[in-house]
Amino acid sequence: MGIVQNLQQQGINQKLIEDAIYFKEYYKLEESLSHRISNSNNYFYGKEIWDMVISAILEGENILLSGPKATGKNLLADNISELFGRPQWNTSFHINTDSTTLIGTDTFIDNEVKLRRGSVYECAINGGFGVFDEINMAKNDAIAVLHSALDHRRVIDVPGYERINLHEATRFIGTMNYEYAGTKELNEALVSRFMVIDIPAVEEEKLMLILKNEFSDADEEKLNQFAGIFLDLQLKSQNGEISSKAIDLRGLIGSLKTIRRGLKPELAINMGITGKTFDIYEKEIVGDIIKTRIHSKWETKDIFPEIKLQVSR
Repeated sequence: MGIVQNLQQQGINQKLIEDAIYFKEYYKLEESLSHRISNSNNYFYGKEIWDMVISAILEGENILLSGPKATGKNLLADNISELFGRPQWNTSFHINTDSTTLIGTDTFIDNEVKLRRGSVYECAINGGFGVFDEINMAKNDAIAVLHSALDHRRVIDVPGYERINLHEATRFIGTMNYEYAGTKELNEALVSRFMVIDIPAVEEEKLMLILKNEFSDADEEKLNQFAGIFLDLQLKSQNGEISSKAIDLRGLIGSLKTIRRGLKPELAINMGITGKTFDIYEKEIVGDIIKTRIHSKWETKDIFPEIKLQVSR
């Protein structure tokens, strides 16, 4: 199933889907950049979120995806790139990310000083979708260079070089999670340059859609138990009983993949979930929740009754 078929299945406004397809066909892409378009078998589920995202992108807006851990913000960003057929440049913000990382820096090539282009520069001239991962960890130095690119001016001044006008198809997508250490409050000037979309915590129905899409060969009753682990941990975290470290959807999916490969479920879930927290007290709480859901005697055949060994691609 492709991204368009998935959105139709979710009941997304057909006019929005058609307009997104027109956008993709109108802005032609160079073959050399096709490898930068995301291509995933996993999809973000959420009709209202998709309606907001597509509408904003079509109207030339940049979007900021805000929400707690494991809500699918990065998956949604990848899906957006695929739907609109635009190359993606991803920048993960951390303490060493500065303006040169984004725009570029001088380098010596063929006996000349030339600009080695950064991710934002490449995105700007090629009509890409630039993803700013954990934008609320960015330093002021890095953010300041983006203001003119993110507002109605849509330009970037590169000191000593040239003034870049953004390609008409260029959009920027920020993601952030306030729960992570090292994050800070975003200033008003930056937030005003985005349309903000709050991604809610994962609910049972949505989680089961994700898991059944990924593991169609699993026993549904057992799959419900794995989903229950995630939801139980999420509730514990919301109540302040544990941190968000063990709430890891990637870890849960990774655990199920290793179980399908033949690993004992108890070992797999310890590796994918319990091992994500290093506090002894928290490990005990997480372990107790897992024990109520996963029987220690379960084997691969209990989760995947008709398993056939495959080579992972």
